[in-house]
Amino acid sequence: MAKIGKRSRAARAAFDGKSNLTVEDAVKLIKGAASAKFDETVEIAMNLGVDPRHADQMVRGVVTLPNGTGKTVRVAVFARAAKADEAKAAGADIVGAEDLMETIQSGKIEFDRCIATPDMMPLVGRLGKILGPRNLMPNPKVGTVTMDVKAAVEAAKGGEVQFKVEKAGVIHAGVGKVSFDEAKLAENVRAFVDAVSKAKPSGAKGAYLKKVSLSSTMGPGVSVDVASASAHG
Repeated sequence: MAKIGKRSRAARAAFDGKSNLTVEDAVKLIKGAASAKFDETVEIAMNLGVDPRHADQMVRGVVTLPNGTGKTVRVAVFARAAKADEAKAAGADIVGAEDLMETIQSGKIEFDRCIATPDMMPLVGRLGKILGPRNLMPNPKVGTVTMDVKAAVEAAKGGEVQFKVEKAGVIHAGVGKVSFDEAKLAENVRAFVDAVSKAKPSGAKGAYLKKVSLSSTMGPGVSVDVASASAHG
């Protein structure tokens, strides 16, 4: 088993016995314990009272965090002609059609978000087995299949976060960087929780928001009081 370094031990000691904190206290604890040499991402995990194997209990959506994610998002766009030019002008990193499909089929995936105009979906559909498992498949429900490629590219670059519940009923996402100030991180956390709350599916029974936890990329996690995370601070 790998040795735990002094800083990791110190971080874990700081978290010992702490749970159900307010968002502000959790953010403060995570910022104080972050010790990596890079700007760690603050990550949220939400346990939901849903079984995503049932279509009426699927949770997915998109939210624009008020203070951005602090992450540079690389955007690929499937479009032709004027729409391809529009995507490039909006700041898309990769724009193409058949050529982009071939690049992806060769295993080269150098982007974090994929957008497509509706007419390109027959082409993009062939990439389902590659893009689907990576959660990169364009989808009209989250605004990544659209004729308004300019708005979609700008949203992806400007702090928009997509979320989708995993098999075990958990949603994971990055909600900022440890270098953000506490108030901005807390605001982002609440905006994310609010978006997931609003995406509650019709088939969800009983308690929907069961548990909320925060952590940094390399640090331990801490549970957050659900009411505090849901409150509009």
